[in-house]
Formats: sequence, C-alpha cells, structure tokens
Amino acid sequence: MVNQTNPHAAYLDPILARHRHNPADLLQILIAAQEAHGHIHTDAIDHLSAALDLPRAKIEGVAGFYSFLHLKPQGQYRVLFSDNITDRMLGNMELMNSLCSQLWVEAGKVSEDGLVSINTTSCTGMCDQGPALLVNNIAINRLTQERINAIAELIRERVPVSAWPAEFFAIEDNIRRRDILLDGHFQSGSALAALLQRGSDATLNEIKASKLRGRGGAGFSTGMKWEFCRNATGDAHYVVCNADEGEPGTFKDRVLLNGYADRVFEGMTLCARIIGAKQGFLYLRGEYRYLLEHLKAVLQHRRQQNLLGKGILGQADFDFDIEIHLGAGAYVCGEESALIESLEGKRGTPRNRPPFPVTHGYLNQPTVVNNVETFAATTLIAENGGAWYAGIGTETSSGTKILSVSGDCERPGLYEYPFGVTIAQVLADCGAHNTQAVQVSGASGVCLAPNEFQRRIAFDDIPTAGAFMVFDKTRDMFEVARNFIHFFAHESCGFCTPCRVGTSLLCNMMDKLAGGHGSPYDFAEIEKLNVLLQSTSHCGLGHSACNPVLDTIAKFRPAYDKRLAQKDFIPAFDLDRALSQARQMTGRDDTGAHLERNHEQS
Repeated sequence: MVNQTNPHAAYLDPILARHRHNPADLLQILIAAQEAHGHIHTDAIDHLSAALDLPRAKIEGVAGFYSFLHLKPQGQYRVLFSDNITDRMLGNMELMNSLCSQLWVEAGKVSEDGLVSINTTSCTGMCDQGPALLVNNIAINRLTQERINAIAELIRERVPVSAWPAEFFAIEDNIRRRDILLDGHFQSGSALAALLQRGSDATLNEIKASKLRGRGGAGFSTGMKWEFCRNATGDAHYVVCNADEGEPGTFKDRVLLNGYADRVFEGMTLCARIIGAKQGFLYLRGEYRYLLEHLKAVLQHRRQQNLLGKGILGQADFDFDIEIHLGAGAYVCGEESALIESLEGKRGTPRNRPPFPVTHGYLNQPTVVNNVETFAATTLIAENGGAWYAGIGTETSSGTKILSVSGDCERPGLYEYPFGVTIAQVLADCGAHNTQAVQVSGASGVCLAPNEFQRRIAFDDIPTAGAFMVFDKTRDMFEVARNFIHFFAHESCGFCTPCRVGTSLLCNMMDKLAGGHGSPYDFAEIEKLNVLLQSTSHCGLGHSACNPVLDTIAKFRPAYDKRLAQKDFIPAFDLDRALSQARQMTGRDDTGAHLERNHEQS
C-alpha cells in the first residue's frame, strides 16, 4: 500500500498516473521526478518502490546508472560542459574554469549555497557549433568568454533558465550539402500511400532490392532485419527508432529530427505495417531534450492527419502509434540491446546475443531497432522503388550517407554524399587545410593519415555511423587519442570486468605518458590490453576502446615518442604525483615536499 504521508507523493502521483504505474517506464518516471524536485530523494524512492512494486535496490540501481540522474542534491543550475575533443580544441576547459571562478564553485561540486553545480559531460552533439554546454539539460552552444560572463551573471541573479536570452539556445542545422534525402520534398503520407498501393510484401521486396543497410554503423541489411522480425512469433511486434547518437562527433540525427521528423516517423510507420507492429518508440538521447516538444507536436499533427493512431489512412487493420522515451546520459544505450533494456526501465546493460532483438527484443517480443537515418531512407524507397535506390552509391553500399563534419575546417556541418565519396573530396568541400588526420566514425572508428585520404566512405572500405572529425597539423594527436580514451572509461557501463578495469588501466597509461613518464614498455602493455579487451569484453565499447591509441601510435608515432622519458620500463604508479593531495592539504609545495627521481638509475 502506498504511503500517502510521503511528502513527495504530491508530485510523484501525477507522474505515476501519466505512466499508468508501469514499471517498464521507470526511467521516464525518474527523469520526470528529478525535473520536479531537482534530484531523486530517498523518500521518493520509497514511494516509487511501493507504487511500482519494485525493490528499492532496483530503483537505486537504475538511478545510479545514468549520468543525468542524481541521488543527491545538485545545484539549482546544473551546468555541464561538453567535453568532446572538438570542444577542447575550441577552448571549453578555459571557459569552464572561468565560469567556476566567477561563481566560486569547484568543477565537479555543488556551490556552498546550493545555487550551481558545474561539471563536464560527454559529447552533446553540437560539434559543428561548439563549445557547448547543457544548463538543466538544455543546450547552449557557440560559447565565448562574453557569453560565459553573461551566464555567470544570470545565475548570480537567479534568473530562470526559461527567461535567458533566446539567442543562447539558437541551434543551427548547418546543412552544407544535400542529396536525395536532405534535398527531396516530402509530402506527409506519400510513402504510406505507396505502401498501401503496392502491398506490404511487395514493399518489403523493394526495400530488400534497394540493398539498404543500417545507417547506425553496423550496416546490416534493413530488408532482412524487417523480414526476420515479421516472421518471428510473439504476442506483439515493436518498432524502435534509435535516436541515441552518443558517438563523439556525430550530430546528423539531431538535424534529421529537427527538420525531417515527419519523414522519420513515416519510415517507422512503414516498418510497423510490414512487420505487424502496433506500437513504436523513439528513444531520444537526453542531450536532445530540447527537441522533445517539437517531436511531440509532429506526432500529434500526424495523428490529426490520420497517419498515426487507429485506422491509418482508412485501413481498419492498420493501427500504430509512437511514444518518445528520453535517455539520461548513457553512451552505451546507443547499442540496440542496451537501448531496449533502458526502454524497459532498466540499467542500459547490453544483452548477450543471440537471441537478437528481431526475435527477442522489447519485453522479449520481436522488435526492429533502426537508426534515425535508416527509417528516413526507407520512405525514399517506398516512393521511388528499390532499383532506383540501389542505383545510387556503390555495388555494396547503396544510397547516400550523411556525414557530421567538425573540427579544423571552414564549413562544419552536415554533408550528404552518395556512398563511395573519398575522404579528400569531403575535406575539399568542408574547407579543410593542412589536414594532419581525420577521425571517421567517432572514438570507436578509425584515424586516417594523409596517405589514406583517397579511401572511400563505403561499407567495404570505411564504414561509418557519420562522424567525420578533422585535425590540422597544429593538433597533438596524442591528446586526441587521450581524450577518446577518457571518454571510453567514463562511458563504460561497468557490467564486465575487462572493460571496467581495462579502460581505467588504459587511462592510467595515457596519463602516465602525458606526464612524461612513458617508455616503450607501455606500448607493449597497450597491445596486450587490446587483445584482452577484444577477446573478453561484453560489448563493442570494450572491443574498440584501444582503437584510438593503436591507430595514432601506428600513424603519428612522434606524438608519443616525445613523451618517452626512458627507453626502459618505469612504473605506471607515480608516488610523487600521488602525494600531491597531501601537499595541497599541508600547504607545502617546496623542493623538500617532493621526491627526487634519479632518472639515470630508473
């Protein structure tokens, strides 16, 4: 029985009612509870435990998993600076330190008066217009010292975020090159009308004939995935759109959802008709919280047009609707099985596979999970046919690919190309000069040196989810790799020991090198760690964690060599560095407070 004397019941009960007391909506309930109260109070957990009939430990476990949820009080203004490498290149750390200084708060902590907390977060998907930050989960980009000064004053004056200058929150699409997806005019319902005229089986055959492959990076055949799911037995079938693009340097889904949401939702509805689903979900990353009301409005407009809901386009047997579920700051939820776990109100831990989601997905039922760009592309195929689509791109990679271009270039933004475009062509189009390296597909992707710029974006050469980060010759590629390694350590879900411990060890090795205490021995240890992570990690995060280091060691070795203090082994543990906190506490930093190291004997 629910304890009605709990003071948190006043705001929790309406939230529970909206979610029909459904335990599978636990994450959404926790997000709403935090928005109402500022953090998830221990008494609120008691109330939710009784109302949802869930163990208290499970609720705490879910709340503790997501970086945007807090079990302890945070500042009234929760400021998170985006800490992707492109933000670093634009001076995000200096701006964060400035804000901390002006507001008398230490990074990672809450101010003594409880007014503000300031910290870093992973890539916010604003790489083309950084540096960026989130304030109470709302994005502000194009940060400058002047803007930081203004933000500090607004916080000191306790001005509600809703009353801050509108230009702070202006986010541009920055579409630089359009092709069939970004340039085509779309009439709501046109793809569904083509589907109904052609029939579900024939439309599925067109999608298979198009050779469309998933645009999330893995590149599995979309038509085969839909067919496997349609043929799977279950009490219900589901459609899930993965809009949790957390890979550093990727922001194409943000733009598609902002300007092309109608096409994305139509693609989901196409899928629903073909596989026999009545319910769909858009899993929206928490960093894109600002898009929620816009997306809800697009869904409502589609319902009014009879393109969602009961009896779509007059078909008595065509019922389908879409709910939006918010993420809460967990990169691993971009992996489809972890996303499904999160949809079910759990920690976003990747599942063992097989079985795959097409047979055992949401609520253990047959489920199609596709990327935002993939669903949008299916509408083109429904309208124009599979042969037309297969004629674009290359033999093994049909259609177009949207690239999120950022870094050292004159025109960052979105570029849509037919598959087969060279790295050199993209660099020329975006205005890149003196390019030293290109990181394709984010931290988990591949780092390319100039002798590889004639390689092509295609599944048989360089597959990508869409990130394309440019680094000119002024950049330190060691620091680029180090940023990525810290990202992996921060985002490891902690489920498996190899990844949880391995990414931390990798961070220690990179920090040791950064401190000038490295030796060739460390390179050998990184190689061993890579073998261990690839062979024993539970999911792709651990498998790819060493990629940035191994790529940059192989292709930009001087960036590492200049950090080698010794030709032989020296310990990773630095005792003098470990004593720095004691020196700070005692106020001593003189020569006698430091250990002497005889480098010749080390």
